[in-house]
Amino acid sequence: MQKRCGYVAIVGRPNVGKSTLLNHLLGQKISITSRKPQTTRHNILGIKTTEDTQCIFVDTPGFHSGHKKAINRHMNRAVITAVNDVDAIIFLVEKSQWLAEDQLVANQLKTVKCPIILAINKIDQMADKRVLLPHMQQLMLDVKPQEIIPISALQHQNLEQLITLVSSCFPEGEPFFSSDQLTDRSSRFLAAEIIREKITRRMGDELPYQATVEIESFTHQKDVIHIDALIIVEREGQRRILIGNKGSMLKQIGQQARQDMESLFCSQVMLKTWVKVQSGWSDSERALRSLGYHD
Repeated sequence: MQKRCGYVAIVGRPNVGKSTLLNHLLGQKISITSRKPQTTRHNILGIKTTEDTQCIFVDTPGFHSGHKKAINRHMNRAVITAVNDVDAIIFLVEKSQWLAEDQLVANQLKTVKCPIILAINKIDQMADKRVLLPHMQQLMLDVKPQEIIPISALQHQNLEQLITLVSSCFPEGEPFFSSDQLTDRSSRFLAAEIIREKITRRMGDELPYQATVEIESFTHQKDVIHIDALIIVEREGQRRILIGNKGSMLKQIGQQARQDMESLFCSQVMLKTWVKVQSGWSDSERALRSLGYHD
């Protein structure tokens, strides 16, 4: 049996559902999600292996403009790096919307050499499906993708067809990863992302973008994983909000994160969290590198 293996980048504007799509394509959650834009900060590989094909999906941050901080430049560089080094691209848009941010992504894709599959997400939420066909026809003219496919990531509509489309773009070859591997990311990285997801979901609009997580210790003792996590914010007021009254907010975040970690790692987890102020970390290239933000 001839095998195929290839990389496919999932790109789109912030908060369009790229990480949700990746998780449903894999059938397991490896990329954190929230309703807030810019939740994804790194390129994350998700690996789906079948008998004859290995799809290596690259979940990318949302491409955006108007943000001048170093962390925003890092996220945009991550997207550009991904689209220039893959075999296919899934360009994700939402229902019948076409925003300025979607156009910004489309502009970035004009010079790529690989096939582009345009996926229209959340079609299950469209009240009038009759607008879908003319919208698809217009996108075919404006974006000029190889294919357009309507999908619903949450309802798992047309996801197998999407996988078939991108797989047809792959070269013949043996798998790059073992058949049971789901991601290239370490358990330490996934633990940090889970904590950051809980912060993003529970806090207001400002704090999640000025908070990051560093795993200081990740050890196995008998059948228990012991994790020490440092949450870094930029101001003392943010630290107080994150800790909450008598530590209540930090305790809730820790409890929710621990439950997700135990499900992911199939092990009991002992999680300890601290909060530290590091002023200006999100606008410092040196601080970002030390915290694991690499291109």
